[in-house]
Amino acid sequence: MGDDFFHQGAFRLTYGLEYAWEMEASSDLSVTPSPGRYDTFEWYLSFPTLGALARAVGADRWPTWRRFAGHPAYDSVWQARSLPRYFTHTTVPTLTVGGWWDQEDEYGPLASYAALERTDTAGLSHLVMGPWYHGQWFADSGVALGNLRFGRATGFDYRELESKWFAYWLKGQGDGKFAEATVFDAGTSEWRSFDHWPPAEARRRHLYFREGGALSLEPPTAARAGGGGSDAADQYVSDPAHPIPYRPRPVERTYSRTSRWRRWETEDQRFVDGRPDVLTWQTPPLTEDVTVAGNVVAHLYAATTGSDADWVAKLIDVYPDTLPDRPTMGGYELMVTGDVMRGRYRQSWDRPTPIPPNRVLEYTVDLHQQAYTFRKGHRIMVQVQSTWFPLYDRNPQTFVPNIFNARAGDYRARVHRVYRTARYPSNVEVDVVSGAR
Repeated sequence: MGDDFFHQGAFRLTYGLEYAWEMEASSDLSVTPSPGRYDTFEWYLSFPTLGALARAVGADRWPTWRRFAGHPAYDSVWQARSLPRYFTHTTVPTLTVGGWWDQEDEYGPLASYAALERTDTAGLSHLVMGPWYHGQWFADSGVALGNLRFGRATGFDYRELESKWFAYWLKGQGDGKFAEATVFDAGTSEWRSFDHWPPAEARRRHLYFREGGALSLEPPTAARAGGGGSDAADQYVSDPAHPIPYRPRPVERTYSRTSRWRRWETEDQRFVDGRPDVLTWQTPPLTEDVTVAGNVVAHLYAATTGSDADWVAKLIDVYPDTLPDRPTMGGYELMVTGDVMRGRYRQSWDRPTPIPPNRVLEYTVDLHQQAYTFRKGHRIMVQVQSTWFPLYDRNPQTFVPNIFNARAGDYRARVHRVYRTARYPSNVEVDVVSGAR
């Protein structure tokens, strides 16, 4: 649902293909992915369909790719492999660890922790979430991730906590007092502790899309644009032939020596500024800090001229234009969290259905969880788009039973509309806390 290979129905193309290529193109792992170009964006785009790509590199013979292609929905094959369903009773002390910018699997640790909590009557399950890429908690000092600087060695912090954890549970040393949830707030560069996760004291707030690209805590009141006429909406043309890169180009091979794969989620989002197929809403500069701690969910009321669509939502921290201490970070747009949802699965994750053209429907995009403070003077931004290529495959935007079997003619440009009225109040829902230390 939200980990390695499919996110809310959308296939993780580069990650899935290049993983299977390395694991299964040879019996001795001697073959590495070889697109033949340093910037793989154009290489992936040169194939009109997933089928054409698979045939060109031999992926249609690899067991893992065949599983992807044969089971694009969250059917019994994937359900049987979902670990949380097996966590029926918590009996073993468990420290679940994850990273807020884990480019491979942020969802897994949070879902596993939530599953363990359902039966944790003895208080054996605990959570640590830090400002890390996949495995950074043990891989390096954790002083930085990409352009972000945390002001402390967060990896060392974690390993100290881990040492105390094992000393207590394996050797009986120490007092065994561990916070239920220990999470790092990259907005303030501080560790914070909570008695519950998500915090029981969190208040649910909504960031509503408003006219003129505004983002507000106040919901829209007008039933229609200007009090009459058609429902107010912002629209764009999504064209599979011209997809939006998921990060600034060049897009290196995922596991090449020069790859920026580990840090792509913290890249400056200004690289999509000016694209007509990206919608943006933002608040004025904040007059006080706003701390998000817990769930983040986008509720999009949208329509399309096609019969399928992807919806990408991003929650972004916009830095002030001028930062005396770090001038290079002035105006930086940090994606605090983001994800994609494939519209065909709006009713069921295991049974895709066409989208009725031009009908306004609600799409729920799970942006998972975060602990992050938007500082006074910063802005909160939300962006919506429909391609994130080539990390995610392109949606043809014409419904076909299985996108792995789509034909070139199925890929069509479509108009997407995101509504913002009292009747259709598109928004991002966040859990907000204060005094979280």
